[in-house]
Amino acid sequence: MVLREREEAGTVLAGQRLLADLTPLRESAAYRRLWAGTTVSSAGSALAAFALVLQVYQLTRSSFAVGALGLASMLPTLLIGLLGGSLADLVDRRRLVLITSGGLAAVSAGLTAVAWAGLRQVWPLYALAAVSAALNAVDRPARATFTASLLRPGQLAAGLALERLSNQIVLTTGPAIAGVIAAAPALGLRACYLLDTASFAAALYAVARLPAIRPESGLTRPGARAVAEGMRFIRRSPLLAGAFLADLNATVFGLPVALFPAINAARFGGSPATLGLFTAAIGVGGLASAACSGPVGSVARPGRAMLAAVAVWGAAFAGFAVAPALWLALALLAAAGAADTFTVVFRGAIVATITPGPLRGRVLAADYVVGAGGPQLGNVEAGALASLTSPAISALAGGLITVAGAVVIGLALPAFARYRGPAAGPAPAAG
Repeated sequence: MVLREREEAGTVLAGQRLLADLTPLRESAAYRRLWAGTTVSSAGSALAAFALVLQVYQLTRSSFAVGALGLASMLPTLLIGLLGGSLADLVDRRRLVLITSGGLAAVSAGLTAVAWAGLRQVWPLYALAAVSAALNAVDRPARATFTASLLRPGQLAAGLALERLSNQIVLTTGPAIAGVIAAAPALGLRACYLLDTASFAAALYAVARLPAIRPESGLTRPGARAVAEGMRFIRRSPLLAGAFLADLNATVFGLPVALFPAINAARFGGSPATLGLFTAAIGVGGLASAACSGPVGSVARPGRAMLAAVAVWGAAFAGFAVAPALWLALALLAAAGAADTFTVVFRGAIVATITPGPLRGRVLAADYVVGAGGPQLGNVEAGALASLTSPAISALAGGLITVAGAVVIGLALPAFARYRGPAAGPAPAAG
């Protein structure tokens, strides 16, 4: 009897360790509100992102034109992102995010107006995408500092995994719902944009309820000198270099989102609902791995684990490029999504752990530039290669290069592969 009870208790504990750790949501009311508000707003953003890609493709029938959306977003990200990080180290980050979130809501309203007006030109879409990227280049790094301010160090990985769980819920449901909305004659793309605009109310409320998050540095003004200080810290750290290079390798070569409409049209009928399943499949895989993310906090070597996840990500997209059946293509995209969750969580935990508070805004800005600029550059690369060869060849080549790149990074930066994560520490003062 006692033995059976012990076995049952062990089974329960194993299940608890396997499932996502909800401790951050229980411990911090501010983090709980932020998590919920961000989830709602991200769902709206997923609808708008789907609509923007599909709208450009419907207007142009060109994968290169869809990829050019990445170029329109990448340039503001690169130009403003690093300066935005120095600004986040200078001012109250809560107030800064309230301003940028308001601007992003206005951009979404602009996309709604363009869709309702029935304009047949793509330049307003590129312009609004560029403005959105500029605002996000300031908003995202500042917002990313909230987690470390609200949670104790030992719960950082769990908090990041919960944020990834939120992202995956959105990634799973958002595109599928967007595909249904876009395919409905009475709704269409304009309804996607309108719902995104309304969803910003949740994000603004959650951020407004946060305590003030004041800078920890002695900066007197943002600028090139402040940015250079952050870059010197990154350059001296093989751990940050490895994390950033691994992410760039995965997103520049192994994320062929710009090819999805063309591959869908050529192989699977071209329905918007089917196109929505592509991104939703990535979300399903990521949702499954995020829901079972309990062990991530106990992984001894997060750098090595991140490289392994990047290799799986690339291999899955290479398989997707040549998959002959829809079910197999969706299964491979789900495998890529599962790997992506671990890649993001391990990278975020490494960056947040080894970065001192006074530099957090600038380093997280560089992290955002890498995380946001990489996929946009990847869309340009994938679209350009597809125009020279074919969408399938472009996706296949990118996936194989990603696998090879993960191996090269591990060999070139052994300190990154050997890095051991920290133990739990005391709770931070803020929050």
